[in-house]
Amino acid sequence: MSIPSWHAELWTRLQARRQRDALPHALLLCGPQGLGKRDFLRRFVRGLLCQHPNDGDACGTCRSCLLLDAGTHPDYVSLSFGLRKDGVQRSDIVVDQIRELSARLATASQFGGWQIASIDPADAMNNAAANALLKTLEEPATQTMLILVADAPWRMPATIRSRCQRIDFQLPSKEASLAWLKSLGVKDAQVALDAAGGNPGLARKWAEEGALTQRQDVRKDLAALASGRGDAMTMSKRWLDDAPEQRLWFAAQAVADEIRARTTTQSAPLSSVLSGEELAAWYDAANRTREALRGPLRGDLMLLELLGRWR
Repeated sequence: MSIPSWHAELWTRLQARRQRDALPHALLLCGPQGLGKRDFLRRFVRGLLCQHPNDGDACGTCRSCLLLDAGTHPDYVSLSFGLRKDGVQRSDIVVDQIRELSARLATASQFGGWQIASIDPADAMNNAAANALLKTLEEPATQTMLILVADAPWRMPATIRSRCQRIDFQLPSKEASLAWLKSLGVKDAQVALDAAGGNPGLARKWAEEGALTQRQDVRKDLAALASGRGDAMTMSKRWLDDAPEQRLWFAAQAVADEIRARTTTQSAPLSSVLSGEELAAWYDAANRTREALRGPLRGDLMLLELLGRWR
């Protein structure tokens, strides 16, 4: 695994706390998706449970490491989305899961060391689950570690966030991002990084999945609508069927480029007839729609309403 350079300082600080025997009972790993929070989590958990760690990293060969690799370590539990009674995966983390997790953390470690639990995504806990977790955070058992992972920590109650030691993952410099992408052999690294708004993890994912082609398709769709050649209903159905949140990211990005072009001598890429104020409003609406797609409202109607406003 290629360890990103922007993890180095975060890792060093956390290991310094470990050496001082000053690790907190709760960590919150937060920041934009794509910066390797979950890789960092796995590396830290492996090192913490390893019987023969080296500078915080796991040896990979002891019994603890082998059990973790097999997913059967008795002192580590990972909590994510469960299943409803009808077998469908939930879109939130519920109170029964947290109660079960708390009971697990209250038991003694079978290896005589740390008891560790992770919740990912922690920002998907509903209110009842968050309230149940609060008691565990306020009264932690000896040598237990709760690690929360969140792409959007602001969705979590402040009472939860305030009781965790935060580790904030921030966008690295452009130079560091490009160096990492090129070390992995990512083609069109610069284009991918621009498309991902400077996020190297997303840039890698999108380059490997061919999303840069989708980015161009979104721009062509918006240009067609602006010229009167496109059909909003057909387009909304096509977007909904193929990564709609990602398409809305690219759409908002294209509109931002349109706004910037109007302040320079460059030609506007989408040739929209909307005013500057209307473009800004459409940009905001695209981002709101992307968020709303995670909820219960009909995605086809939201996309149709949004695209129907584009000119």
